[in-house]
Amino acid sequence: MSPPGFPRPGPPRVLITREDLGEGVRRLAGELSRTYEDGVVLVAVLKGSVLFLADLVRALTIVPEVDFLSISSYGEGTDRVRIVKDVDADLAGRHVVLVEDIVDTGLTVTYVLGELARRSPRSLAVCTLLDKAARRIVPLDLQFTGFTLGDDFVLGYGLDYAGYYRNLDLVAVGDLDALRSDPRAYVESLYGRPRGEADGLVSGPGAR
Repeated sequence: MSPPGFPRPGPPRVLITREDLGEGVRRLAGELSRTYEDGVVLVAVLKGSVLFLADLVRALTIVPEVDFLSISSYGEGTDRVRIVKDVDADLAGRHVVLVEDIVDTGLTVTYVLGELARRSPRSLAVCTLLDKAARRIVPLDLQFTGFTLGDDFVLGYGLDYAGYYRNLDLVAVGDLDALRSDPRAYVESLYGRPRGEADGLVSGPGAR
């Protein structure tokens, strides 16, 4: 239940449907396949990009190598991040594409690109499902973009709040104040089950 005095939020607005997500992923897979016919290393950022990456890889017509890295902030309220799980592949002399679920301020992506550039790849590009360009602080050249968003807080398809909503097959707009008050605020409307039965839907906290 919502805390006393805090009204239950209305249903979240679906921003990108399952069908539109599939169409966007196939378009990006086609662009990547045409660009990297000689092969590419896809480096995905955990955890948020996993759903996007899985669908993207299956839609490619080339055979990519896939690797992962994980980042963590130095503390709450700071934009400084560090790599806590590095890639295993040797990137020297190879085409590398950083796969992200969402890019907003650009600070994290800029940091990760800098770290990857130190490995001397042949080329380095970014493929993001969602581009929240309205929040950009650092200029970025995003070579492969699925959808451009406004400044809404979004959930689903890899994007979570407190571990909830990551496994949705759509992208929805959530009210951040409502989620701060009750992280399970949208479980009933998005999953069709009472919030009291939501514990099994938590995918674990972590970086979006």
